[in-house]
Amino acid sequence: MGEIEGTYRTLQTPGVRLGSQFNAGISTLEPGQSLSSAIGGKGGGKGLQIRVQSLDDSLEFYSLESKADGQALISDVFKRCNIIESDYFGVEFQNVQMNWVSLTRLSPDFLAGPVNTLFRLSVKFFPPDPGQLQEEYTRYLFSLQMKRDLLEARLICSENTAALLASHLVQSEIGDYDDVADREYLKMNKLLACQDRVQEKIMELHRRHIGQTPAESDFQVLEIARKLEMYGVRFHPAADREGTKINLSVAHMGLQVFQGNTKINTFNWSKIRKLSFKRKRFLIKLHPEVHGPHQDTLEFLMASRDQCKIFWKNCVEHHSFFRLFDQPQPKAKAILFSRGSSFRYSGRTQKQLVEYVRDSGARRTPYQRWVSVFWVDASGPGRGYGGERVVQGSQPDSCLRHNPTLTPFLPPQLSPFSAKGPLCLSPSFQMSTLSLPGQAPSPLQSPMLSEVGTARLEEDDEGRRKRYPTDKAYFIAKEILTTERTYLKDLEVITVWFRSAVIKENAMPEGLMTLLFSNIDPIYEFHRGFLKEIDQRLALWEGRSNAHVKGDYQRIGDVMLRNMCALKEFTSYLQKHDEVLTELEKATKRLKKLETVYKEFELQKVCYLPLNTFLLKPIQRLMHYKLILERLCKHYTPEHRDYDDCKEALKEVAEITVQLQSSLIRLENFQKLTELQRDLIGIENLTAPGREFIREGCLYKLTKKGLQQRMFFLFSDMLLYTSKGVTATNQFKVHGQLPLHGMLVEESENEWSVPHCFTIYSAQRTIVVAASSKVEMNKWIEDLNMAIDMAKKSHEKTDLLLDASLCDRSNRSSDEVSLEQESEDDMHSSRSSLDKQTHHRANTTMHVCWHRNTSVSMSDHSLAVENQLSGYLLRKFKNSNGWQKLWVVFTNFCLFFYKTHQDDFPLASLPLLGYTVSTPGDSDSIHKEYVFKLQFKSHVYFFRAESEYTFERWMEVIKSAASTAGRMSLTNEQACCNNGPTLLCK
Repeated sequence: MGEIEGTYRTLQTPGVRLGSQFNAGISTLEPGQSLSSAIGGKGGGKGLQIRVQSLDDSLEFYSLESKADGQALISDVFKRCNIIESDYFGVEFQNVQMNWVSLTRLSPDFLAGPVNTLFRLSVKFFPPDPGQLQEEYTRYLFSLQMKRDLLEARLICSENTAALLASHLVQSEIGDYDDVADREYLKMNKLLACQDRVQEKIMELHRRHIGQTPAESDFQVLEIARKLEMYGVRFHPAADREGTKINLSVAHMGLQVFQGNTKINTFNWSKIRKLSFKRKRFLIKLHPEVHGPHQDTLEFLMASRDQCKIFWKNCVEHHSFFRLFDQPQPKAKAILFSRGSSFRYSGRTQKQLVEYVRDSGARRTPYQRWVSVFWVDASGPGRGYGGERVVQGSQPDSCLRHNPTLTPFLPPQLSPFSAKGPLCLSPSFQMSTLSLPGQAPSPLQSPMLSEVGTARLEEDDEGRRKRYPTDKAYFIAKEILTTERTYLKDLEVITVWFRSAVIKENAMPEGLMTLLFSNIDPIYEFHRGFLKEIDQRLALWEGRSNAHVKGDYQRIGDVMLRNMCALKEFTSYLQKHDEVLTELEKATKRLKKLETVYKEFELQKVCYLPLNTFLLKPIQRLMHYKLILERLCKHYTPEHRDYDDCKEALKEVAEITVQLQSSLIRLENFQKLTELQRDLIGIENLTAPGREFIREGCLYKLTKKGLQQRMFFLFSDMLLYTSKGVTATNQFKVHGQLPLHGMLVEESENEWSVPHCFTIYSAQRTIVVAASSKVEMNKWIEDLNMAIDMAKKSHEKTDLLLDASLCDRSNRSSDEVSLEQESEDDMHSSRSSLDKQTHHRANTTMHVCWHRNTSVSMSDHSLAVENQLSGYLLRKFKNSNGWQKLWVVFTNFCLFFYKTHQDDFPLASLPLLGYTVSTPGDSDSIHKEYVFKLQFKSHVYFFRAESEYTFERWMEVIKSAASTAGRMSLTNEQACCNNGPTLLCK
């Protein structure tokens, strides 16, 4: 019995278009025609001649060896058509039903089919967002697939929607609207089954697309199609247990059940435990937690075992392509006997494909392609003929042909295609590397754009400002959209990437897997739908979808109210996050394999924050909704039509946050303690019950060698100080542990003649430390006194037994100052013990504090959580007038830079602790609005926002993380390890 085990979450312009008609028939044989002459005709007994219909309906002939397998045919098709993102496509043929040519079988599947088999290049995997398709040519091929599905009545939709799709296809084919050209084209080309009834509607809609490039038209086709329920749906007839006829389909999110053309159920991958088939029975085994009152195994009856296996294989391939990070390894062959199918998906997964196209620089060279053009003959109205025009693009001539005998003709209303459209991407953003000691690091490195490219970017930005709304409410609503995109990506770190890692190594117990993913998967699925709804509303608000109804959609309150009410159903899931975090931490301590996978995963680029930080995101996101809705309500007047919905939505989300507030405080504290436990050597059981984290930061401790840099950690019951040696890891070694019970703190600048100096008296020892500024000293003294006072009032007695290696070995009295001096032997032993550890993250807050000589409190962490932000910014190139557009995410006191919002991991990051943020001065010679300046010593960066509101928001959140007090370093420069800015890249 074949099965999928485990659960995973996954995760141009036109060419020929000369009026070729679609051949919808299955049989291409004439009466009496033989197989050898039609499909498998042998040329001299040396091979086969195979005919494959391209997506533009042209026929291509392929010569294969007589013993060639399906892989050979597919490879030839992709090579001749020059398809870079080939894994989205396949070659299908009609057997009992449509089937895909196999990649791996030694004998080609098509040889077993009937002699009238029709082979077609088709889209096999339909991604949920066409923005995931990186090649313009790929999007063009997808639009041709939509065109085919419309004509074959697979992409079922209303007549209005069908007419809108057809109007974009016409714009892509012949360019701007012309009454005679449109009628001539629609007469020669059938796009819809109902075309005669809606022809005038198509032409009316086509008139609105003037100036739209073919690439933009193709993208619009995909944007509309992806929102339809039948997008990418391929029916597999079946019957349920009661004998009711239904249709099964598989998509990126899981399995779908249709009755007729109506979807009646969806089984997401997260709900499915196992898929299998036995003879004609197709079985879906669900997780016990998700099937509710229904049985945990669903059974469907199909017409034959072959049809059952075909659908099962489609499920395996979709599951692997969209959900796995790496392609699955082939199953080992049994020596004596085998049980079940050994079929595995053998192509690249979507994640691998995206990375390959993005990282390999695989881009086709420019080519010339031809677009059909119609114009009126001078001999009279209604008499026209077809011509072609040349456009620059990236699709091969071999797949989509042109007629060289026709002379290109360009009417005045058709402008040549340019690279100025919204689908053009800037040059690849280069990865920076960590700076070595002694080097001058650059917090942000990127390639320089040419002057032409720079000018084009600025023109696009200015043009966008003229087109899009300027209302402050729009930009507040857009903040919901941009931060929701980042939030969904953060959830995928757990639901996609971490799950893939633990399943690949079989590192997590089944009980913990169920606890973790059954709680976060439903939340992830909800926010996928929420993001889609917000995106659609903003598109309408901007006028990108339907300009004539724009005014009806310039609001967001109704969307927020509907979804905030729905979010209340997930309160029980969110309340379990405490248990999830605790059990995950226990398991990593108990299971060596899980601990190894956990640590290795944290070092992957996609895990740009400590892993357990992502588990807090769902509760923290509620706080973001609350703050954004408060801004909307403050902006609106009570008479505004959106005010009441926003007010009600705020009320709903406020109720949830009140219930979860104490949980969030506890979780954030636990997360911080577990993060420190991994980064500190020499302290056990840091997550002891009742212990609270208060502050971490860099101070200078007085030793026999003078002032030595140390990292201090203040908790509700003790103070730790550590050092960071030159080791192969980024961990800190604990050198002292001082209980707060009986501790005393006083300023002592005059006594030691050291600026910003204070003395800490404890029962074991007395230490003298110095801060980098007066502000820092005051913060430490205030928090220390507060913690000491809390410890005094606590009824629990502190009975921490200090480890002998951490205690002062001498019998010094409590008022004797400790001037410890670490020997070279101690430092070497520290290095050797650390070298045995795995590498640790370098971009946690403690490491930034170490390099910037600053400190951060738990209240600072909480404020940073509230002020998370993301969106596009323009970054000014150094010594140039050029600006580059980047997707920027602010979280955890850091800016993370991406090329686009679709990237899975940041390419560079800029920690903000110690930076100042301001507006440019006259000396900066920047004459643009909405520009802010980031500066740390000699390191200066300029970023430009799209509006006054977004500019103010970026200033606000950066000020919450950057230092505005101007922390001055110690005069004793030799005590500073590295005061310069540090680029913290993964």
